[in-house]
Amino acid sequence: MHHTPLIAMLVGGLVLAFVFGMIAQKLRLSPLFGYIVAGIVAGPFTPGFVADAAIAHEISEIGVILLMFGVGLHFSLGDLLSVRKIAIPGALVQIAFVTGLGMLLGWLFGWSWGSGLIFGICLSVASTVVLLRALEERRLLETNRGRIAIGWLIVEDLVTVLVLVMLPALAGLLGGQAENGGATDSLALFKSLAWTLAKVTAFIVLMFAIGRRTIPWLLERTASVGSRELFTLAVLAIALGVAYMSSALFDVSFALGAFLAGVVLNESRLSHEAANDSLPMRDAFAVLFFVSVGMLFDPGILVERPVAVLATFLTVVLGNSACGFLITRLYGYSLQTQLTIATGLSQIGEFSFILAALGVSLGLISEDARNLVLAAALLSIIVNPLLFVLLDRWSARHEAEIRAATERRLDQGEDILPDRAAIPLSGHIILVGYGRVGSRVARSLHEHGVPLVLIDSDRDHCLDARKLGIPCIYGNAVSTEVMSDANLLSARALLVAISQALEAGPIVRQAREANPGLAILARAHSDEEVAYLHKAGADATIMGESEIARSMCDSVESLVRLAQRLEAANLPATDDPGPGTQPA
Repeated sequence: MHHTPLIAMLVGGLVLAFVFGMIAQKLRLSPLFGYIVAGIVAGPFTPGFVADAAIAHEISEIGVILLMFGVGLHFSLGDLLSVRKIAIPGALVQIAFVTGLGMLLGWLFGWSWGSGLIFGICLSVASTVVLLRALEERRLLETNRGRIAIGWLIVEDLVTVLVLVMLPALAGLLGGQAENGGATDSLALFKSLAWTLAKVTAFIVLMFAIGRRTIPWLLERTASVGSRELFTLAVLAIALGVAYMSSALFDVSFALGAFLAGVVLNESRLSHEAANDSLPMRDAFAVLFFVSVGMLFDPGILVERPVAVLATFLTVVLGNSACGFLITRLYGYSLQTQLTIATGLSQIGEFSFILAALGVSLGLISEDARNLVLAAALLSIIVNPLLFVLLDRWSARHEAEIRAATERRLDQGEDILPDRAAIPLSGHIILVGYGRVGSRVARSLHEHGVPLVLIDSDRDHCLDARKLGIPCIYGNAVSTEVMSDANLLSARALLVAISQALEAGPIVRQAREANPGLAILARAHSDEEVAYLHKAGADATIMGESEIARSMCDSVESLVRLAQRLEAANLPATDDPGPGTQPA
């Protein structure tokens, strides 16, 4: 049987991506590294199986659309605004600084200033996929430094989308192929820019004026049918359809169209389901996108131009890291936040590939420059997890030193509270832990005016809470001195919101011994933890699975009662409706 190049590309790409992705995962590297290596193996620069490059390029376009759609689906204006004072200026300065370093490298390599500019921008945009994975593994997404890192990358993504939109119009000025073969003089450039901006503006207005209403409505109508397949199909049709329409009708890039489709869909109450349902398809085509990127990489450059590769790699790792570190330091953030941002920015990925591909197609950068970008990306993706491991080890030592210093200061009677007068004297609630659960509890209690004092051993958590007006004691709740500072003896209740039951047990036990009349509520994850915490002295425990089951049962009972009332209301009236029955 004859196998078409399309089938060979799909099968070969996915199988190789799976094999090398698993190897990368076993080596504790990002799977992206394995996917790109799979592309190198399937590419024309290595022996053995060679996939069709033209088909790979077409498939990669779908991958770009779905990648950008996913970025838009997860775009949160609220997250960006919460850290806008550091994320917006920080990201812009960092991009400008590293772009300048890239232009300097381009000048040393003998390239034009336009080539150096695009090359530098490619080196300044960190991979959202790589950073999210690192933050999720360390449960940092809900922390202040995690929000800063995500907000920083949102700004980088927005800048890159803007560059992708404007680059075709500016290609002639930058030394590439002028759009539509037009001239590169000032008047022609102004007209081209104005026309591009007009088309982009018209598309954005259309999306937010009409698409903002019709797209969520269409998705909700599809969901009401009750077919999971149709719902998933609707999500993919919206992503691909809007991207294609943006290109066909407004001459806007697929990337911007897909991104705006995701942003608009994010406002729907079904956005979470849309993200989950489209995830397998997005993941599959994203993998093929990275495979197609690897097919373009000539590994011979590692031997032919090792100095250029090393210089490009150091620009990515040291340039981005140093800039992120210095900016967060100037803003007065903790050393832990400074190092987290610096480490998170020390790599590049998907946006760099998309931008480099566009630069090559417009004649702005050479294949050699793209190979340098790909080589730096591969090396930085390898090194980044190792840097995070070093950061983890440093953080562990640093936290141990802080705990020891805090205990010494407490022993010496030194006041470590920002304002002792802010701690309620009596009738208040003591909350231990300001993580994903504790932060929500604290904000809710604070908004309802409930007297509250927080205890947390994470300095960033305390600073975050104090900004909201919640008094926070920076220390370990196991310490009797810390509990004394929180006025434990006169407190009304203790809420232990930390997720580790083995750490919560001693806190509960000591609090019960100090204040036998205190109401204590703790958090658990299993029946064994529930029994352990009750034995330690907790009056009640909250377990996620139990609360979900109880909520579902309560909802079922309510629905049954509602159905019974509706059924009774629809019964025909009789002369004798019977005792306790009201005529309809």
